[in-house]
Amino acid sequence: MSKLTFTLNGKPAEASAGETILDAAKAAGFFIPTFCHREDLKPFASCFVCAVEVEGRRSLVPSCSTEVAEGMVVNTENERVKGARKTCLDLLLSDHVGDCLGPCMTSCPAGIDIPGFVSHIAKGEDQESLKLIVDNMPLAGCLGRVCTRPCEEACRRQLVEEPIAICQLKRFAADQAIANGEEVEPAKLPGIGKKVAVVGAGPSGLAAAHFLLMFGIDCTVFDAHEAPGGMIRYGIPSYRLPRDIIDGEVAVIEKLGAEFKYNTRLGQDITLEQLREEYDAVFLGLGAQKASGMRTPGEDLPGVESGIEFLGKVSRDETLPIGNNVIVVGGGNTAIDAARTALRMGADEVTLVYRRAREQMPAWAEEIDAALDEGVKLQTLAAPVKIEQAGDQLEMTCIRMELGEPDASGRRRPMPVEGSEFTMTVDNIIAAIGQNVDATMAPGLELTSWGSIDANEQTGQTSVEDVFSGGDCVTGADIAVNAVAAGRRAAFAINQFLQGEAVVGDPKGYNHSMGALDEVPADVPAAFEKNNRVPMPHLDAGQRAKTFEEVETGFTEELARAEAARCMECGCRDAHECSLRDFATRYDARADRFGGDRREYRRDDSHAVLVYEEHKCIQCGTCVRVCDELLKSPCLGFAGRGFEARIKPALDRAMVLIGDEDLPSLAEYCPVGALTLKTDPVATLEPEAFLNTKED
Repeated sequence: MSKLTFTLNGKPAEASAGETILDAAKAAGFFIPTFCHREDLKPFASCFVCAVEVEGRRSLVPSCSTEVAEGMVVNTENERVKGARKTCLDLLLSDHVGDCLGPCMTSCPAGIDIPGFVSHIAKGEDQESLKLIVDNMPLAGCLGRVCTRPCEEACRRQLVEEPIAICQLKRFAADQAIANGEEVEPAKLPGIGKKVAVVGAGPSGLAAAHFLLMFGIDCTVFDAHEAPGGMIRYGIPSYRLPRDIIDGEVAVIEKLGAEFKYNTRLGQDITLEQLREEYDAVFLGLGAQKASGMRTPGEDLPGVESGIEFLGKVSRDETLPIGNNVIVVGGGNTAIDAARTALRMGADEVTLVYRRAREQMPAWAEEIDAALDEGVKLQTLAAPVKIEQAGDQLEMTCIRMELGEPDASGRRRPMPVEGSEFTMTVDNIIAAIGQNVDATMAPGLELTSWGSIDANEQTGQTSVEDVFSGGDCVTGADIAVNAVAAGRRAAFAINQFLQGEAVVGDPKGYNHSMGALDEVPADVPAAFEKNNRVPMPHLDAGQRAKTFEEVETGFTEELARAEAARCMECGCRDAHECSLRDFATRYDARADRFGGDRREYRRDDSHAVLVYEEHKCIQCGTCVRVCDELLKSPCLGFAGRGFEARIKPALDRAMVLIGDEDLPSLAEYCPVGALTLKTDPVATLEPEAFLNTKED
């Protein structure tokens, strides 16, 4: 066969006569995206994402059907070509109705494969479930108890009745490993001869160490306390998070190779400069352990302390004495924890004072209910204005509040009611109204206007290139799962830094979504029967109020399987092989560039094996051509014209009425998730997936 010479992306190239630009470029090692091209099918040139530029031609040409000519000058990668591909993808995405990953997973800061691990539990594969969790988050038992559950807020099951108990199922997977004497120790890459100092053994530091070790990087973890956990140990009472759960999960990180040095305070026992000299990089996970003051006269009197101080002392000694009458000021989870802890310490009466209404309290509703069940009293729309010594007791003067216009938080602003002061006589006052960052122990770093460490959101890299940071010391006081996510992102970035690569953090692929809960087509939840959420078993209120025994007792196997079976398995079963998702990631495509109507949700699962989701179809025509050219059966075809064109079964029949026995083979040809097999599992992330990617 004769050879042709041409120019490809500025370099001389050869092709056989009759060879297309697509094939020639592929042979030369250049990537060109395509949806409709298949080597066993005739060229179709419908999707146009394979468009390239040929010198002398006004318009771009489809590379899958354009043959190479002698002397042709082709460019497959310039900005014009990339822009055209992005436009094609933007158009396809604007009409695409579906999810790449379930909304629970995309709303989880740590990126845990929620549909995957829940599916494993439903099938009785508890250890596989835990492996999948630990791949993205090393503290399954801890966060399974204390996470604020942003994933459940996004769970589509609430469109049927109630969200899946995702957090409690995560705890179940961790507890099962303990009960069965099993241990999940993640895989590690070979050592790279680098070492990192991690300052802070809280959630962000533990996560950073965990993933750095998996990358083959040695870690030493320094912490000012005498035990690991940071605020999940010293800010959350043991009746919510038993200390052996923390210790057990830290032990796994130790087995991976981490060395822990406790009672070592940055800025006092060690300095940042010393760490930078001794280690190849430093991660700062300092937390936000400085209590906010009430700005009330008398708050420095004996008997007045912060919620953080109180919970920290109790964490070290649960037998400390306390007065009979205790006031806790605040409305968040720390305030609730302090109030419930004071009861367990022996206080006869504990009153929670909050300046807004109950419905505006930031604490979890169930935690507030639990506190009230145990005997905590709630005094809302009241704020302290003065504290005075009254013999052996304290007098706290409060003023009543009324709600005015919404403030920056969106909540109605509390306004004092003139002349409404009243006094409460108590033994102890605990102020739980917020936490601040103290970054003075790490001099030389740029800080934000709030006094927190200024670090890149995606990488954690600070103004000093070998110092990274994450968690509360960067964001301010925040939820534990965000701190874990920050530690994980920083570990990726530190590994890149130490390997001499571009520091970009953990890259994320494109994720399409049906939208917010109120944008989800009604047909989606309508396919499921109501089946209420399985309640978490817990100790009786009267029994638990005087003990630090764990309140929630955990799911039995039967309860966990029943709850996991409620999962709707949102997300696409073809997400990890979807060409549309892959190309959207490569070309930074987006779904909101073009407006207008989107296609309707239409799912046909009537066939015994094959599922057709018309709302995901991109009209590439591959399935139609397979039917015509390979199966020799007109089972699928185009209907309608222009933007209304759709691929439908013959006569728009249900798939079950199409008798071709080879019909299931169409799933292999679909470049997106429009045609899938019922036997395909919900798309999951493989354990240690990022390690496998690294090795490739």
